[in-house]
Amino acid sequence: MKRHGNLFERAFSQENLYASYLDARKNKRATRSCFAFEKRLGAGLSELHEALHTGTYAPLPYNTFRVHEPKPRLIHAPAFCDRVVQHAIYRVIQPIFDASFIDQSFACRPGKGTHAASDYVQHALAQVPRDSYLLQLDIRRFYYSIDRAILRCLIERKLKDVRLVEVMMLFAETGDPVGVPIGNLLSQLYALIYLNPLDHYVKRDLRVRYYARYVDDFILVGIGREQALSARAEIVDFLADRLHLELSKSIIQRVTRGANFVGYRTWSTRSFVRKHALYTFRRAAVRGALESVVSSLGHARRTASCVHMLRHLENHHADLYRRLPQGLRPVFHLPARRA
Repeated sequence: MKRHGNLFERAFSQENLYASYLDARKNKRATRSCFAFEKRLGAGLSELHEALHTGTYAPLPYNTFRVHEPKPRLIHAPAFCDRVVQHAIYRVIQPIFDASFIDQSFACRPGKGTHAASDYVQHALAQVPRDSYLLQLDIRRFYYSIDRAILRCLIERKLKDVRLVEVMMLFAETGDPVGVPIGNLLSQLYALIYLNPLDHYVKRDLRVRYYARYVDDFILVGIGREQALSARAEIVDFLADRLHLELSKSIIQRVTRGANFVGYRTWSTRSFVRKHALYTFRRAAVRGALESVVSSLGHARRTASCVHMLRHLENHHADLYRRLPQGLRPVFHLPARRA
């Protein structure tokens, strides 16, 4: 396996730090922290450059808060200057690690996402025998259970630049013996790196053709029931022995029952958004929250739920329906009503 070195200077050059500032400010320009950094941009980037190269850099304390959707989580929001540093690292190492990931690892990667994951599962359901089974699994408290020593070993398999690895691991600290903070850009990449051995184990050792993973939720499609039982047992052992993780839940069922995966209820010929997504959409419509409604429609745009949602707007919230951006109308074109 090729190991990459001499990355510290590339990541923390003045040119890359400036490009990383431009990346970090996307969708953040209205925040106070971004505004404060921009007021003294040159000095701020110079200070980061000096601190990183003299070994005195340390991330500022996180702004922590809790969210409850889709489940309760503690979020660690980094200071804007630390976002810049994370983007500088990400710009250099993401292509290196991405080349080692399987195509069916869908979370937090360019060109991937929930729509691509759902499309892949729908394609898989259409290809496999109707009497076959699927196995769906989820890891218990994944981000909070990552063993940082194992994570570091996995990173060092690809990177031999010790200075860069040391800075990277600063963003994995939580104050607890295990786990990485949720909210960092690098935490998303750490999740991909940490479960990459699982992906290769399922594809190469278990020889499962149709397999997809989105963060800690993964699915094996088109296998026999006995194979599903055996695969679940072997995956449990692999997670415990190699990654110090355990499953939260597992589902074994016939493929004809479809899959509830990445926010969609998917069958071989059609898919729908989950009931909770419809509930959220209707609540947003009642409030007249156009941005939330558009977001819900974007989530549903390639499902059979979309027409239903638009018809609901047309019949019950006509003013909101007329306010939809014009660019959405061709995508969400309603079929003509019967006379």
